[in-house]
Amino acid sequence: MARSTVRPVVRLTSTAGTGVTYVTRKNRQNDPDRLVLRKYDPVAGQHVLFREER
Repeated sequence: MARSTVRPVVRLTSTAGTGVTYVTRKNRQNDPDRLVLRKYDPVAGQHVLFREER
């Protein structure tokens, strides 16, 4: 059976100051209090931390 877990839309903004944002439905079950994810920023050309807007 499928699990009925709610995965809300999360908006992530680059901390590199490039203005790049991601909209994702990341898995929030592992660590719901985590505010940053490391993702690739195409403007900066490297992986940077993306902060969640709450």
